[in-house]
Amino acid sequence: MKPKSFAYVRPDSVEEAVDLLAQHGEDARIIAGGQSLMAMLNLRLVEPSILVDISQLKELSEIGVRDGAVEVGASVTQARLLAWPELKARAPFIALALPWVGHFQTRNRGTVCGSIAHADPSSELPLSLRLLGGEVVLRSKKGSRKVKAEAFQQGLLTTARRPDELITAVRFPVGVGAEGAGFREVARRHGDFAIVAVGAVKVAGSIRVAVGGVADRPGLLELPAGGSEAERRQAIEDFAWELGGYDDIHASARYRRDLVRRLAPIIISEAA
Repeated sequence: MKPKSFAYVRPDSVEEAVDLLAQHGEDARIIAGGQSLMAMLNLRLVEPSILVDISQLKELSEIGVRDGAVEVGASVTQARLLAWPELKARAPFIALALPWVGHFQTRNRGTVCGSIAHADPSSELPLSLRLLGGEVVLRSKKGSRKVKAEAFQQGLLTTARRPDELITAVRFPVGVGAEGAGFREVARRHGDFAIVAVGAVKVAGSIRVAVGGVADRPGLLELPAGGSEAERRQAIEDFAWELGGYDDIHASARYRRDLVRRLAPIIISEAA
């Protein structure tokens, strides 16, 4: 199947891009890398009347440290962030998780912000944003706002972004995970969407754990760093049941919960 016909615009500035979103609203879609959007267009899961291409906007192509966070512009690819010389020192958990995102070829095109915007609950970057307590920067003709990770992803492929808003950047707090971090996932093959992904970071006397692929958005659990092994296992058991899970062609809800029970203690040990 091929997409329905649509207009294509490559704006020269962020101002022009948000003007187009204000004009077209729900009928517009932003494209940067297109790794998720093109498949959805071909399957006619989305049928926009206009595509707004922001991939060439220089002002959205920067990676830097601002106000205590690593700020990644909306046109920065996953490969560029992975190759950033300061990544391991500034955002050690992202350095662990990024090699699991897709394949070498898709990381060369897929953008960091695009993955966050797509909000697939099996995707590694939304999990990372939730785990690290990051935020999303949104801009419209009315101005800019920042939305915390826990409020941004609202469900399966659903976010707090309004139709007239453009994600201009995502922000990961500097140094979270420097005390300890771990990440692992189970997929049919490396680079596929995770059946279950588990990440953990040690932060100020606690262990923070995030799980993707089980619920309709990443789940978060916080454990005291000094808790006993039995207490941790019980907390993980309770957390697995809270996440629920679902059955599909890849795995059952029961199998997903069992993966959480098995992976979480290993990742927590790595982070601790």
